[in-house]
Amino acid sequence: CPALLARLAGAVRASRGLAAGPEMHFGFQTVTEEERREKIYQVFESVAKKYDVMNDSMTLGIHRVWKDILMHKMNPCPGTLLLDVAGGTGDIAFRFINYVRSVRQRQLQRKLKQHQNLSWQEIFESYQKDKFDSLGDSQVVVCDINREMLKVGKQKAQHLGYSKGLSWVLGNAEELPFDDDKFDVYTIAFGIRNVTRIDLALQEAYRVLKPGGRFLCLEFSHVSNPLLSRLYDLYSFQVIPVLGEVIAGDWKSYQYLVESIRQFPPQEELKAMIEDAGFFKVDYENLNFGIVAIHSGFKL
Repeated sequence: CPALLARLAGAVRASRGLAAGPEMHFGFQTVTEEERREKIYQVFESVAKKYDVMNDSMTLGIHRVWKDILMHKMNPCPGTLLLDVAGGTGDIAFRFINYVRSVRQRQLQRKLKQHQNLSWQEIFESYQKDKFDSLGDSQVVVCDINREMLKVGKQKAQHLGYSKGLSWVLGNAEELPFDDDKFDVYTIAFGIRNVTRIDLALQEAYRVLKPGGRFLCLEFSHVSNPLLSRLYDLYSFQVIPVLGEVIAGDWKSYQYLVESIRQFPPQEELKAMIEDAGFFKVDYENLNFGIVAIHSGFKL
């Protein structure tokens, strides 16, 4: 009987382990897939309200420059349909709207300059008409799995006056709630390393993009310079968790975020994963010696 009970107990433990999924990293811890998904959700639920402040503190504001570079690399034109995944607080979405508005404004100015023979009234009416269509049918959909992050993003949008051409969707990067071949551009900024199954997220990115659509990923990566790498490690592990505790009252979440960067695939490995998902013309650009990298690929 004891032997039979022991075998039954072992079978139960094995079945639980099978149901929980394979083991994977949560920072430097080893957890099941389901545990990792739950822990990451809790991390971002915890840091949502202080997320933007901590980004400024951790990167000394440089994250804003990195996101601007991403937007210039995208170079969206009026009419672009963008899906921004894991973009809960709206940083990429707001930049996209500003960028497209700027392009539309330049187009309108060129158009009016080409019609010097128009009367003042005709110029005024044309300007007023185009002003109300400042995005030229462009739209950005922000998709995030975390309700708290979306809540913060919506509050920011309301405070900053963003409404037209912007929508918010609760959804999982590994199982996006969108049709095939829908978007012109897919972005994910500082989010893909927190996805439980990166391969599934990349496959979903490929699925929802139109043929000719572009995938862009901005993420912390691996520093190539040995001296800078040691200094970066020192700053990451000794300073960032302290900032997390002082500013957000949350040491553990920022300890995880630092550890997750070290566990993330290096540039060439992520490039290969993007190619495996079906993307072509895949390349990457290192920023600040590889502290972050922008990966790009096209669905052809």
